[in-house]
Amino acid sequence: MSGNSGKNPVPVDTNGITPFQQMLASCSGALLTSLFVTPLDVVKIRLQAQKSPFPKGKCFVYCNGLMDHTCVCTNGNSKAWYKAPGHFNGTLDAFIKIVRREGIKSLWSGLPPTLIMAVPATVIYFTCYDQLRAALRVRMGSHAEEAPLLAGALARVGSVTVISPLELIRTKMQSQRSSYRELSEVIHSAVRNEGWRSLWRGWGPTLLRDVPFSAMYWYNYEKGKAWLCKHNNVREPTFAITFISGAVSGSIASIVTLPFDVVKTRRQVEIGELQAMNLSSKASSSTLSVMTKIVAENGVGGLFVGFLPRVIKVAPACAIMISCYEFGKAFFRKHNQERLLTSTT
Repeated sequence: MSGNSGKNPVPVDTNGITPFQQMLASCSGALLTSLFVTPLDVVKIRLQAQKSPFPKGKCFVYCNGLMDHTCVCTNGNSKAWYKAPGHFNGTLDAFIKIVRREGIKSLWSGLPPTLIMAVPATVIYFTCYDQLRAALRVRMGSHAEEAPLLAGALARVGSVTVISPLELIRTKMQSQRSSYRELSEVIHSAVRNEGWRSLWRGWGPTLLRDVPFSAMYWYNYEKGKAWLCKHNNVREPTFAITFISGAVSGSIASIVTLPFDVVKTRRQVEIGELQAMNLSSKASSSTLSVMTKIVAENGVGGLFVGFLPRVIKVAPACAIMISCYEFGKAFFRKHNQERLLTSTT
């Protein structure tokens, strides 16, 4: 292998695959994750709307398994998917009735617009993580085992910084019912009225939740994967090993960062509703004040509301995403090795 290294077009530091192949693997993983996880959130939102109907300007958080999106309820839109009539007696009953009455496609209601940002964000995040981890392992020497921790945190900072303004603009466009042709005017209006920094409003709370989550997730995932490989006496992780490692590490990270998730969700909804009413989102509360308010109203337990639903949502999303991503990388790695062998014979 070393004798042919000069002919090998695949970078060694990315573990035998190119950055473009990493992007393809993460893109396919992102699409599969959203297809599997979105129905859970669609049913959850329909149950919420049944219990407490969404009035004009009301916001709710929609998750496609990849990232959270703020959705704004518009006036007179009685045919919107989240306002469809129906009486459900729990999650399973909702699944059955929605499929029977509205067709199976309705379980993915609202998904396509969110994928415009969720898929690129996931591709940036996963590709950056692998590139950073490979580079950091070389530079960290005896501390190379901690590379996933730092790489995960840095990769998340990068993806959140790129996507935050786009998500804020998407929410603003939805609340103003603007078309994509009016995109430049929406951006200019936001910058003119509130300055460039307003495009990154909500960036801080998102980082407080997502950076610790990513650091813990990748560190535990790599450790768990290595342990399971050693325990099962295999050199390369199987689909089951990556799936279990992803689910367990995702669950641990989601539990630890739950208070930040509660705060971030409340602020996300608050900012969206201020935008829907054409009010300056500068009026929105800081992370600390929101946290203090939650504790004052509901005690410390208020910061851990939604513990079970979050774990149920995050664990399968992490498991599906990472196992599909690793499967894609293994496929491309094998393809590259076969291509190298044929080119040297």
